[in-house]
Amino acid sequence: MSEPTAAHLDGTSELERFLAAHPDLEAVEYLITDSNGVLRGKWGPAESLKKAYSDGVNFPVSMYGLDVWGREVMETGLHVETGDRDGFCKAVPGSLRIVPWAERPTAQVLLTMHAERGQPFDGDPRVCLERVVGKLAARGLTPCSAIELEFYLLDPKAPPMPNGMPAPVYRSGSGPTPQNMYALADLAEHRAVFSDIWDMGKAQGLPIDTMVSEAAPGQFEVNLKHRADPMGAADDGVMLRRLVTEVARKHGLKATFMAKPFIDVAGNGLHVHVSLLDGLGHNVFADPVTGEAKLKHCVGGLIETMNAATLLFVPSWNGYRRMQPGSYAPTTASWGFNNRSVGVRIPASPAEARRLEHRIAGADANPYLVLAAIFAGMLEGLERETNPPPPIVRNAYDEPAQRLPDRMEDAVRLFERSEFIRRAMGVEYRSLYAHLKKAEIAAFRDEITPLERATYL
Repeated sequence: MSEPTAAHLDGTSELERFLAAHPDLEAVEYLITDSNGVLRGKWGPAESLKKAYSDGVNFPVSMYGLDVWGREVMETGLHVETGDRDGFCKAVPGSLRIVPWAERPTAQVLLTMHAERGQPFDGDPRVCLERVVGKLAARGLTPCSAIELEFYLLDPKAPPMPNGMPAPVYRSGSGPTPQNMYALADLAEHRAVFSDIWDMGKAQGLPIDTMVSEAAPGQFEVNLKHRADPMGAADDGVMLRRLVTEVARKHGLKATFMAKPFIDVAGNGLHVHVSLLDGLGHNVFADPVTGEAKLKHCVGGLIETMNAATLLFVPSWNGYRRMQPGSYAPTTASWGFNNRSVGVRIPASPAEARRLEHRIAGADANPYLVLAAIFAGMLEGLERETNPPPPIVRNAYDEPAQRLPDRMEDAVRLFERSEFIRRAMGVEYRSLYAHLKKAEIAAFRDEITPLERATYL
């Protein structure tokens, strides 16, 4: 992606147009997505935007060496041992938007990291995605993708659950079970929340499509429309998660994208729909002669690389609790037509909309890394003309397909030894990410759980 310095035909830059449209702007929120998918950044006065669109806003590169709790992981080599040097974070074109929930006139903008000589910083997950997209572009291909995001709405004011967690919101009069999948009544019960998600999303230019009540009480899904802009699609996934979080807070609720917040009901997923467009904007999967073969090659590449990339799709200790048989969170490297129990689903659709749906990722995953791994797997399949195993026709949980790692330790081991990850992400990022996740594992191993104390104390 080009630097945001080119002028438009009328000579007015994106920033100048935005400031002209919002002359009362007082503040700006700078947003950077770290490797764990956590938004970090700072707040600044409106006039600081000019620096973000020119030289860049200074941030330590060590930000990308923080674990999910924001603690330094020294093994990454990004901290004091190298002087804790600064990088220069520049505004992502098209991401400058108003913050409709702010109390004062405020903007927000995504940033991406550059090194001292101006080159993109390899430790930035957005840069990882950008490079994979560039490899596809070299083949004349552009991913057209859409993200579906699941989450729970929790009510901090309600009596907590026995384990101390805030309870999910319930619809009144639910009958013998609060589960009421696809219920319009559940959406209507929280009409004010979803109206704000819709309206504020529109104000921010987010291509929000459908909303649905999902498989568990208090669980919902918001879908984005397909975009033939892979970088923008990932940006939108990041911004959608923030939008839902802030709207829930406005209404006195808490939104959680934790992959498995409740052990006995469905977890939260991040599903990605992808097709590939040629130079004329045509869906290559819809070609009557070559489309089916290319689709299967992409599926084959995804199946072959899925175990190595599982750590990017399931990046948290908690995420491996989500991958349970019968849970609609796939447990195998499998695929099938119109089958939601598999890892890669080919949805029922007319030929011109033929696509694949990748169903592995948890809602807590980093959208940039998820898309990078998916696109890289598809590219591997195309380049090697990889054929997938036979499609799963029935319940994939009962089929002898290749099992995905079900422990974080196993996923890290496969990731850091993978030649596919080295080709897709680079050896430096492979090492950096593995060290972050090893630190996360160590923290959970060092923690004595309430259940242990209740049982053994």
